[in-house]
Amino acid sequence: MTVSNYLSFQAVSGALKAAGEETRLRVLALLADGELSVSDLCEILRQSQPRISRHLRLLLDAGLVERFREGAWAFFRLNEHGSSGALARDLIVRLDPGDPTLARDRERLQSLRAAHAKAAQDYFRSHAGEWDRIRNLHVADEEVEAAVKAALADRPFRSLLDLGTGTGRMLELFAPEIERGLGIDLSHDMLAVARARLNSAGLRHCSVRQVDIYDLALSKDSFDVVIIHQVLHFLDDGARAIREAARVLRPSGRMLVVDFALHDLEFLRTDHAHRRLGFEAKTVASWMRAAGLEMAAQKTLLPGPVDKIAVLLWLGRDPRLAIAEQEVA
Repeated sequence: MTVSNYLSFQAVSGALKAAGEETRLRVLALLADGELSVSDLCEILRQSQPRISRHLRLLLDAGLVERFREGAWAFFRLNEHGSSGALARDLIVRLDPGDPTLARDRERLQSLRAAHAKAAQDYFRSHAGEWDRIRNLHVADEEVEAAVKAALADRPFRSLLDLGTGTGRMLELFAPEIERGLGIDLSHDMLAVARARLNSAGLRHCSVRQVDIYDLALSKDSFDVVIIHQVLHFLDDGARAIREAARVLRPSGRMLVVDFALHDLEFLRTDHAHRRLGFEAKTVASWMRAAGLEMAAQKTLLPGPVDKIAVLLWLGRDPRLAIAEQEVA
């Protein structure tokens, strides 16, 4: 154990006091399996909202869990940063998974997730016609996803930030290759769909948040790769979003932007809230350069039928050398 992994006597004492109560230990065991809201925990543990909130406050104060706001909702998960979160995980792995109390909690958790998945499927189904109509206007999703994978295939990466995650498809696509994935979106409904899909796929290392794309509230230099997939055309200020995304890239990190080429389908603006009817290749490239990125590649995916929309990909790279690259040099 390195010095940086040590906790003070007071921190360890506070963490153990916080965890050393039956309900709070059950909360930690549940959060080890993924993030949950206060109402989720109330339903699983059969306790009142004020009581669950008090328990969560103590766990928060001890640094064992972290909270993420989503409008009127709040989601909690085990702290992913620092030694307090590691201590929480050390405690959880020592619990007997066959314990009747924990087994009952897991059963209720699975029932709750099944209900969430059904609600998400119902929402997705009710909007499927709208999305299918737009999907049929451009290059096939399979071709776009293959190009996205190819663009990032030259070297591995451990962390991925997906801006405007929608259904969480980009996180699903790269989940087998990464250690941590975070998707952000402003739509509570879409985040519900994404959470249900990630939970169904067992992707515990991927999560989603309701965050403003112009103010990510994330640390500088925190992700290896940022993807902005079919998002810029919804924004009033794409350049600003790219600047903010570049801020969280680690040295030598990469940003991949995917969006429509210029087109004249005005109904997408009037009926589907598209602020921009596609982009010229030079426009997004100039935004990425202005954000301090080097252009590594640009690709155009042309549709088969001439009446469909082409899709463009831009790959930018943070010019700062990562520590490993500096050592090799």
